[in-house]
Amino acid sequence: MGDLGSDSLVTLPGHNASPSLFDRSSTMEPLDNAAKDGHPGGDNEADLDFDPSAPPPFRIAEIRAAIPKHCWVKSPWRSLSYVLRDVVVVLALAGAAAYLDSWTVWPLYWAAQGTMFWAIFVLGHDCGHGSFSDSPRLNSFVGHLLHSSILVPYNGWRISHRIHHQNHGHVENDESWVPLTEKLYRSLDASSKFLRFTLPFPVFAYPLYLIYRSPGKEGSHFNPYSNLFTPSERKGVTLSTSCWTAMAAVLLCACFVFGPTRVFKIYGVPYLIFVMWLDLVTYLHHHGHENKLPWYRGKEWSYLRGGLTTVDRDYGWINNVHHDIGTHVIHHLFPQIPHYHLVEATEAAKPVLGKYYREPAKSGPFPFHLISNLISSLRQDHYVSDTGDIVFYERDNGLQGAAAKKSD
Repeated sequence: MGDLGSDSLVTLPGHNASPSLFDRSSTMEPLDNAAKDGHPGGDNEADLDFDPSAPPPFRIAEIRAAIPKHCWVKSPWRSLSYVLRDVVVVLALAGAAAYLDSWTVWPLYWAAQGTMFWAIFVLGHDCGHGSFSDSPRLNSFVGHLLHSSILVPYNGWRISHRIHHQNHGHVENDESWVPLTEKLYRSLDASSKFLRFTLPFPVFAYPLYLIYRSPGKEGSHFNPYSNLFTPSERKGVTLSTSCWTAMAAVLLCACFVFGPTRVFKIYGVPYLIFVMWLDLVTYLHHHGHENKLPWYRGKEWSYLRGGLTTVDRDYGWINNVHHDIGTHVIHHLFPQIPHYHLVEATEAAKPVLGKYYREPAKSGPFPFHLISNLISSLRQDHYVSDTGDIVFYERDNGLQGAAAKKSD
């Protein structure tokens, strides 16, 4: 299967597919004059003095040098201990909920178990980056077990996620929550816009993304002959799709044995909560900052500048549960660093990053404050210009009125 745990910087073909266009227009206006003129909006004078799209005065090697050497060391035993911890919690929660079988308990179980499914995903995510261990075989084995258990095709996802990291912040070539260009945005019908920008639909998008990818892109994470993958990767994708199918078959059999309602309560609802976590976190790590952040194309894009557009988030008590995935800037620049070193690595890198690092807003025990960031972004981050090598999100002022009419 080759190196299934690597995170090499090789651009894959087929991830820049042309969109299919429809005859649809919309009333659109820029978010503000600052964004229209190529500068981000800001909440205060100090923010306006700093241009996040300006080339940084440091190189990625300087950031790397600031990070302690031990932060790069991967301990397979430590990584496996997190797997053991999460699996024990998942089984204990499921057993307790099935035993108590009370409507007082079920909502608490769903919230907790859905969050643990998300934690399981993050550990599989580390396997995909090779930060779980130095052994590609161990990474692949553990990654398949973890991701298949929550209906994620490990290799298909791993490869598309690698594209995301290789091209972060690039308008056309990025993979995760890519901004719509104005031309593509205009081509979408009213229903597509409503589903993309109206809660709760965006936070349930992940299963559809696995099948269809994002608007303007083609390919399926399940199809080994998809243009997401090279011929050498087809065997690994076939294996992952087979593992996903086996898990789906297990769930189907469980429905016959225990009944579909019980399976839905034990597994189905937590799966939906997990999807909500995944979409919320991945979206807000690249959107929704108080000040507009740039997207790049052409000669203005670089790996460093693209990585600096990512946003750290504080999740309160959930930080430890989901393995500090909120420390996203350093993770994006150096995905080989194990999750248990990311906080320390981030603190070490801050003096080099300066204003290019945006300190996350502090969370209470639970990150309810992020809901307002999500709502705000969905209301104003609609599309970027078709031209220009540095662009910022702009707003369709007519979209909210159309959404209100559709919901009436």
